[in-house]
Amino acid sequence: MTIYIGNLSFQAEQEDLVDLFSQYGEIKHCSLPLDRETGRKRGFAFVEMTNEESEQKAIDDLQEVEWMGRNIRVNKATPREGGRGGDRGGQGRGGNRW
Repeated sequence: MTIYIGNLSFQAEQEDLVDLFSQYGEIKHCSLPLDRETGRKRGFAFVEMTNEESEQKAIDDLQEVEWMGRNIRVNKATPREGGRGGDRGGQGRGGNRW
């Protein structure tokens, strides 16, 4: 399971997210996507933890909590459907979309 964190402050860094979520358990992966054209943060992130129970506890505790001046949205990430550019018949860029 992967956690989606939305409404992030644009000042948030990957290390900040690791610090916040590591209070709930070991972090397996953390990503803070950047806009392809501008290189700026997009205002959301994904965190994957090694333990599903820890992930659920983080989701429950951090949902709508004010963090770095914004009320963050924290929930289970779901794979993107469709996406930009239409159907590529499985010939996209490959890899996970998180």
